[in-house]
Amino acid sequence: MERRAINPVTWSQSLGFNQGEVVTGHTRTLYISGQTSMSPEGRPVHEDDLAAQLALATDNLEAVLGAADMSLASLVRLNVYATDIEALMPHYGALAGRLEAAGAAPTTTMLQVVRLAIPGQMVELEGTAVG
Repeated sequence: MERRAINPVTWSQSLGFNQGEVVTGHTRTLYISGQTSMSPEGRPVHEDDLAAQLALATDNLEAVLGAADMSLASLVRLNVYATDIEALMPHYGALAGRLEAAGAAPTTTMLQVVRLAIPGQMVELEGTAVG
């Protein structure tokens, strides 16, 4: 598989994401449902703790990737949904750091939403990975 970053402007790279990516030669594509701060039993956890919710949502994202024999480095697209972008921004570096450590700079969109499907959830991560 070959990935080529497309960055006609470079400001996004300092924030940890590419404007686009061309992927060729891949054999598998994994579409990942939104991952939130849910326990393995399907219960929401860390109510009112955005940093902990982001960390567990990232762990859950990695678990799905791992079950498909992929990793954060396989991500080519990441959508971040938050109920409060301003509250998320001080904690976003933790996710960006994990992506950077994995050598990943997926195309990324961050959206503020009124609420997520599960009451009390503040952040949700949805992705596409190739391998």
